[in-house]
Amino acid sequence: MAEPLDLSHHLLIAMPTLADDNFRQTVTYVCEHGEQGALGVIVNRPLTVTLGELLVQVGLRPATDAIAGQPVYGGGPVQTNACLILHRPLGRWDSTLPVTDEIGLTGSMDLLTQIARGDGPADFLVCLGYAGWGAGQLERELADNAWLTGPGCIDVLFDLPADQRWRAAAASIGVDLALLSSRAGHA
Repeated sequence: MAEPLDLSHHLLIAMPTLADDNFRQTVTYVCEHGEQGALGVIVNRPLTVTLGELLVQVGLRPATDAIAGQPVYGGGPVQTNACLILHRPLGRWDSTLPVTDEIGLTGSMDLLTQIARGDGPADFLVCLGYAGWGAGQLERELADNAWLTGPGCIDVLFDLPADQRWRAAAASIGVDLALLSSRAGHA
């Protein structure tokens, strides 16, 4: 019997043919994947709202202009008003889903407060919403060639500008997206 697929701590890289506007040219970091489905956050879709604007909306003041100017990402089409923070190191925060020994996904005010004060984790992405798949749904999308997959890559997640992450994620697994057709062919 085949071992179940577990794409936790993997990147889903949208194929050029993926036309769904929610996921076109996205990189999604899978935080949890199992029999019940999968959960991840899109890491390359900055919104027009800044972290400073978001913090003010929840009654917090950013300690510095650098914190205030951080982008907020559209993490996916599910619960777009939910604030989730992908971060490294893992730390000890309320409501944290440990993805690895180093990376966590947290949805609590204690971490957002620490970030506002400048005492948060070294690396973080603040996301509104998340991407979710029901049981077997992601596996079907993979079989339909909607996604490329690759191991979670810290550089792609936290070091590169958002507009470079899609191509860099593909390059990390040896794929040049410019060489893939964006049209489906028929023989």
